[in-house]
Amino acid sequence: MNRLSVGGVVLTLVGIAGYAVGTSVAYPGRSVSVTAVMVGLTVAAVGHATPTEDTP
Repeated sequence: MNRLSVGGVVLTLVGIAGYAVGTSVAYPGRSVSVTAVMVGLTVAAVGHATPTEDTP
């Protein structure tokens, strides 16, 4: 695994944990956890993608 996909997975897990905490405790910025999950999944997918044939 490369650093980009690991970072995406970590960001996704942090977002899920923030969302889980936000369901029981109201804290400022809890909506950021949903954004963290979406961005984390995107970064993990980009990091996991294989390069095209034209890429050296």
